Amino acid sequence: MHSKFFLSLTSHKRNMTEFTIDYVLRATWQTVARMYNEQAKPFDSTMAVGFTLLSIDPKTGTPSTALGPKMGMEATSLSRILKSMEEKGLIERKPNPKDGRGVLIHLTDFGLEKRNLSKEKVLRFNEVVKANVSEEKLDHFFEVASTINGLILEKKIYSKETTNS
Repeated sequence: MHSKFFLSLTSHKRNMTEFTIDYVLRATWQTVARMYNEQAKPFDSTMAVGFTLLSIDPKTGTPSTALGPKMGMEATSLSRILKSMEEKGLIERKPNPKDGRGVLIHLTDFGLEKRNLSKEKVLRFNEVVKANVSEEKLDHFFEVASTINGLILEKKIYSKETTNS
């Protein structure tokens, strides 16, 4: 399905209006996620684990309560990932010295090693995209993404006024 989408997208660059914005975003993200999962598989890992490793401060750890919002994930999904990562020896939970009730997620040496591999993969992706897309187009891409995020966060798409129409 997605390969057809991209063949269609690349062969009809002038007629982008046949695709909805959300479809292009979703299909692109699914392709990126699949690519990262293919890269993670030989290391017995997943994109979600790599993303989590990159979201944990390698020096001071990260409060478990801050990880979900930082990653844009629900607590339930994150809990499953953290449990799996702990079982694999990638992370360890330690009491938060600043908050007796809280927990800090720290990378183990093995977790730090896997974090560095994940970082290499992300940097490679960015490097290749930057080599193939002009700085101006990337600036526009980030501007559009920022605008979409702002519209959603400010509830300007489905506010009370617009949902009645």
